[in-house]
Amino acid sequence: MDLNLKNKKVFISGSTKGIGFETAKLFLKEGASVIINGRTDKSVNEAISELNNPNVKGITADFSDESNINSLIKKLPNDIDILVNNVGIFRGKDFKDETPDDWSDHIQVNLMSGVKLSKHFLPKMINRNWGRILFISSECSTLVPGDLLRYSVSKASVSVFSSGLAKLTKGSNVTVNTIIPGSTLTEGSKKFLEETAKRENKTKDQVEREFFKDIRDSSLISRFLSVKEVANTILYFSSPLSSGTNGASIRVDGGSMGSII
Repeated sequence: MDLNLKNKKVFISGSTKGIGFETAKLFLKEGASVIINGRTDKSVNEAISELNNPNVKGITADFSDESNINSLIKKLPNDIDILVNNVGIFRGKDFKDETPDDWSDHIQVNLMSGVKLSKHFLPKMINRNWGRILFISSECSTLVPGDLLRYSVSKASVSVFSSGLAKLTKGSNVTVNTIIPGSTLTEGSKKFLEETAKRENKTKDQVEREFFKDIRDSSLISRFLSVKEVANTILYFSSPLSSGTNGASIRVDGGSMGSII
């Protein structure tokens, strides 16, 4: 299927690996021009080398640093067609051990990164009467594991902000939507499987089966999603073909959230 993304200009935050990297790869295959982002020059350069496409560029920025965000925005072209707010941090810790900095870091990176980028690009998209803003949330926004409270709160806030932001696009051809992935086989998940398997003297397959039996038992597919399954969904809702969907939360969760809407 041709998603009509050829020559579209895309920026994806947090895109040197995982879902963001796979999304960049698919956009490039569709003929879009993509700017990726990572926290270090090394990660950005390695990702650009792996993508191996003349239509990809990179900008280094750490979204936990306010000055980095301001510098990034100045470097980005003003005519970005598609903004994918993907960057996020994920740190498990018991509530009793959490610090105010732990909370502020999650809010700054997971929520405020998208707020600031959207504030810059939304008016420009409205003026051109076309654009797509996508936010990447998480199944944890409703499942809320006890050791991920600040992560869950930040991701739930993303969904709320995205829904409200969409109302500012009324009457235009700009849309704002939220993609909500379930447990996905990113580098972090692979590391979790490997370390747990080694520690418990089990295979990675055993660890994955037990995870979906004992911890994420609400999942209907009972497995990790691939990054491509999530990226495919992001691409569609970034495309002109998705023009009828605005202000929505789209689940790619394998059924784990259990909601009918």
